[in-house]
Amino acid sequence: MANDIAEELELLIRSRYGLIVLETIEEDRVEAMLKQIASSLSLHYYSWSRSKGLRLGMTSSQPATDVGEEPAMDPAKALALAEREGSGIFQFDGLDRHFDDPLVVSQLRDVVVGFNRRRGAIIITGQDVRLPERLRAHAITRRLPPPTFEEYRALFERCVRENSARMNLRVEIERAEVEQLVNNLMGLTLLEAEKIITKMIMEDGTITRNDISSVISAKRQAVEQEGLLEYHRSEEGLGQVAGLSGLKEWLVKRRAMVADPVRAQQFGLSFPKGVLLLGVPGCGKSLCAKAVSREWGLPLLKLDPANLYDKYVGDSEKNFKRAMQMAERLAPIILWIDELEKAFSSGAGDDDSGVSRRVFGTFLSWLQDRRGDVFVVATSNDVAQLPPEFIRKGRFDEVFFVDLPKPDARRAIFDIHLRKRKQDPSAFDLEALVIATEGFSGAEIEQAIVSGLYTAFATNAPLTSAQLVREIDDTRPLSQTMAEKLEALREWAGSRAVAAG
Repeated sequence: MANDIAEELELLIRSRYGLIVLETIEEDRVEAMLKQIASSLSLHYYSWSRSKGLRLGMTSSQPATDVGEEPAMDPAKALALAEREGSGIFQFDGLDRHFDDPLVVSQLRDVVVGFNRRRGAIIITGQDVRLPERLRAHAITRRLPPPTFEEYRALFERCVRENSARMNLRVEIERAEVEQLVNNLMGLTLLEAEKIITKMIMEDGTITRNDISSVISAKRQAVEQEGLLEYHRSEEGLGQVAGLSGLKEWLVKRRAMVADPVRAQQFGLSFPKGVLLLGVPGCGKSLCAKAVSREWGLPLLKLDPANLYDKYVGDSEKNFKRAMQMAERLAPIILWIDELEKAFSSGAGDDDSGVSRRVFGTFLSWLQDRRGDVFVVATSNDVAQLPPEFIRKGRFDEVFFVDLPKPDARRAIFDIHLRKRKQDPSAFDLEALVIATEGFSGAEIEQAIVSGLYTAFATNAPLTSAQLVREIDDTRPLSQTMAEKLEALREWAGSRAVAAG
């Protein structure tokens, strides 16, 4: 894929495209690619940054030199020098930060128009580059695709080879384990991956299967450092989710596709988009998101919409785009968005200068046109607050309604939570407990068990069915306190969603 983008960029330059925007966060990788293209076209390579100015440097053996008598830090001055230099490939990193200066925009347009008569192009690199109106007709935008598995493997082999020449490095890992280690590097930049591999080698001078978990841990830290997505460890599978047989069956069918994507593509299938889970709070919607990650063997990233919103105008949209770009980089993954209505309610945006509406629009576009294998599990407790656009087919593969657990599901919930807390379910009158918890959610049943255990511990007595019934009688479930709202939700879901149970 890297060769594909390099070939396309070379073709664009040959075709007299004088202004190319290359969306990327991997400056080192882009620089190496542009130097290679410049060499292929017999052109000089120039790079500009605000800290170093405009510099000429063709290869690693030819040190970069300043263009002009002194470093051209000022972007307008650097563009004037680029026009004077004539032909060449000029990489400007972060030039879009200076587009509020009319002189920079005018100077850039003059240089770009000049490439109609000479060979080369201006390449603007960065993230979320927005061009002024005057430049859009002259520009074309491309995104640098993520590194391929082969590129990560080549990087791993190079790090092993170079460090083996400097130290006594012991490699005690099977080929299949190397494949697994390299696969866990995917989604990181090559520079991030190189640092992780080098640190792994330097720690003890060996490479073993234990380093796979070290890579996963380092990757989690890299994700959380951005502060936009949270990396979650999934410890419970669908077997720990009571009831919801319809949803489970739907997910199991898609698991086969995830496990064998090559055969699925040959069969005409694409990676599933995701599900929207609507329903009563405490009935297992969030637990399902975690369970899918475990069952499918994919990382689980949680998007907390509260992390997106920034007090500075425009930064919220940028934060969202960065979060989605990271999700696509790390694909295939499960992306969990909990309580969707809190971020994208139908009334949001009235008091925040339209920020919520803009982020909502960006999110809808991303749901429709996302790149990469990202399976979205979104949950909502109040469908009345959700904009109707969310429910339209194409955003999600299916909309499921998660109702209060039926008797069989309540029995399974008691079994699961009693065993989790080292209690023997056979010692309890489960039939009586199931009857007593009519109208209870799974979370309410769990809390009754926890409260009963506290009481039993305080009195130094074993937990009994009678104690649990007393705890249940003291609980007022949501089905009673929010009866009208629950009935309205059921009525809405009757013709618009698929029953999860």
